[in-house]
Amino acid sequence: MLNNKKRFIYMIIVGVLISFLLHAIIPFSLNDHLRLYDFLISIIITVLVWEGNLKIDNWMNQSFSWILNPGKRILFHLPVSLLFSVFAIYFPMLFFDKYICKHPLINKVALESSSIVVGILITLIILSIEISSQFFSYWKASMFEAEKYKTESVKAQLQNLKNQINPHFLFNNLSVLSSLVYKDQDKAVSFINQLSKVYRYLLDNRNNELIILDEELTFVNSYNYLLQIRFDTNIVLKIDIHEKYLNTLIAPMVLQMLIENAIKHNEISSEKPLIIAVSVFENHLVVANNLQLRINNEVSTKTGLQNIKDRYKYFTDKDIEVIQNQNLFTVKIPLIKS
Repeated sequence: MLNNKKRFIYMIIVGVLISFLLHAIIPFSLNDHLRLYDFLISIIITVLVWEGNLKIDNWMNQSFSWILNPGKRILFHLPVSLLFSVFAIYFPMLFFDKYICKHPLINKVALESSSIVVGILITLIILSIEISSQFFSYWKASMFEAEKYKTESVKAQLQNLKNQINPHFLFNNLSVLSSLVYKDQDKAVSFINQLSKVYRYLLDNRNNELIILDEELTFVNSYNYLLQIRFDTNIVLKIDIHEKYLNTLIAPMVLQMLIENAIKHNEISSEKPLIIAVSVFENHLVVANNLQLRINNEVSTKTGLQNIKDRYKYFTDKDIEVIQNQNLFTVKIPLIKS
C-alpha cells in the first residue's frame, strides 16, 4: 500500500512538472483560462499513461518471458505501449477541450502535438526504467536458480561418491566375518561388536561432507581393531599426528579408503608385514606404506584414489599428491581449516 501511495505522489509531481514544461514550450494566456485545469489534465494523463503501461507490462509478463523471449518481448511491448500512450494522451485532451476548458485556438495543434511528444518521451523513460528493472530482476533470479541448481547438482554428485564407499567396505568385512565364523567364534563375536561400532560411526556421519580429523582418527583406531583380527600382526598402523592438527577437517572415510587400498595391492605376510604410517607434513595428511606389490596383482583402476580426488575438488583447490617409488607409496591430502 505504501508503494502505491508513493507511486501516485510521484505521478502528481510528474504531472505538474509536465504542465510547467508545456507552458514553457508553448506560452499562452487567456482571462478565462484557469491554470488549475492544466495541472488537473496533466496529472490525469500522467496517471493514465503510467498505470496503463504498468498494466501492459503485467500482461506482457504473462505472454512473453524476459528470460525465454527478450527480443519478442521488446518487439511487442514497445509499439503497444507507445500506441496506448498516444491514445491515453490525445483522447483525454480532446475531452478536456470539448467539455471542460477550450484550448487556445492559435496554439491548439502545437499544444496537442507537444503533449503527445512529451508523453511519448515520458513513456519511453518509464519503459526504460521498468524494463531495465525487471530484466535485472529476472536475470538475478535466473542466476540464483542456476547457482541453486549447480549447488544441488554438486551435492548429488558428492553424495553419489560417498555412497560408493559403503558397499565396498561392507563387502570386505563380511568376507572376513564369513571365514572367521568357522575358525574362531569368539573372535567372530568380537569382530561383529567392533564392526557395529564402526558402522555406527558411518551412520552418524553419512550426511557430513567434512569431519574433524580427531574423529576420523578415532574411527580409524576402531577400524584398525578389525584389521588386527583379520591380519594379526602382519599389518602395522602407525599414527603420529601433533594435537594442533586434530581440529582440521578431512572428508569422512578417506583414511580408511587409503588403508584399504594399500591392503588390496600389497603382499601381506609375517615375513613381509605391511607398514602404514599416518602423519602430517606442511598441512597435508600423509599416508605412506612400504611398497611390496602382489605378484599376481590385478591392474589398478585407481577408482579409490579418483574417488578421493573427486570429493576433494569441491572443498579445496589444492591437489592430492600421489608419489610412488621403488620402496614407498605415499598419498598427501590437504587438510582443510575449520
